[in-house]
Amino acid sequence: MSIGFRIACLQMQTGNDLQANLAAVRAAAREAAASGAQFVLTPEYVLMMDGSGRVMRERALAADGSPALAELQSLARELKVWLLAGSLTVATDDGRIANRSALLSAAGEVVATYDKIHMFDVTLPDGRPIRESSAYRPGDRAVIADTPWGRLGLTVCYDLRFPGLYRSLARAGAQFITVPSSFQRQTGKVHWHTLVRARAIENGCFIIAPAMCGEHAGNRQTYGHTLVVDPWGEVLADGGEAPAIVYAEIDPAAVARARAMIPSIAHDRPFSPPAVERAAE
Repeated sequence: MSIGFRIACLQMQTGNDLQANLAAVRAAAREAAASGAQFVLTPEYVLMMDGSGRVMRERALAADGSPALAELQSLARELKVWLLAGSLTVATDDGRIANRSALLSAAGEVVATYDKIHMFDVTLPDGRPIRESSAYRPGDRAVIADTPWGRLGLTVCYDLRFPGLYRSLARAGAQFITVPSSFQRQTGKVHWHTLVRARAIENGCFIIAPAMCGEHAGNRQTYGHTLVVDPWGEVLADGGEAPAIVYAEIDPAAVARARAMIPSIAHDRPFSPPAVERAAE
C-alpha cells in the first residue's frame, strides 16, 4: 500500500556567497520540517548562483562536494528528512564543472547523484547568448533511486525540454521526477508551466520542480514559479515569483490510477526512423 507524504520545495533567490546561501537553506529547511515536511527539495544552483561562468568555476566545490555537501548531509540527519540538493557545482578533472543534483536520505546518506545531461546553449529572445557547455561538463547517464514512498527520477532544469529522458525514467519505474531549476525569466514566462505539465501528463507521474526566483549576481534573472504537478496534469502548488516555501501533499497511488486510465507507457512501440518521401518525377 502506498503512503502519502508531505513535501516542501524551497523557492530561493540564491547569490554568490556560499555561507549566506547555506544559512538560508538551513533556516528554510528547519521551518519546512517543523511544518511536517518529510522531503525537502531545493533548486538548481542552490548554494552558488552567478551569471558569470568564470565565477561559478572559481567558486565550485571540490569533486566530492566538500565542504558544503557534508553540511547538507548533517542538516538532513538533524531534521530527519529526505533532502534534494537541487544542484551543486563541483570541480571535474577536465577543468570544467559538473552541475550535480544530490539526493540525501533522512540518515544523511548520499543515495544518488545526477549530473545534468543537457547543456543550455541558447540565444535568449533579447539576443543574449548563453553557452553553458563552455563552463560545464555534461553528464551521460540517467539516474533513478528508491525512496520510502516510491521510485524517484532525477533531472535538472534544461533537461525538461527533452521528453525522451523523462520517458526513460518513467519506463524504469519512476513515480516522481524532480526538476530543480533556475529557468530564465524570458523563457520561463512562456514555456515553464506548459513543459512541466506536459512531462507529468505524458508519463503519468508527479513532477516536482523547485525553482530559483528574482535577480542574481552577474545579470541573471530567474522566473520562479516552483511547481508540483500530479500525474493527471493538475497543478498542486505554484510558488509565484518571490522566495517561499512551497508545500504539497503527494499521493503515490495517484500514479497507478493515472497510468491505468491512460496506459501510454505500456503502449510504447518501436518504430523505424523516418525516411523522406519524394514524389515520383
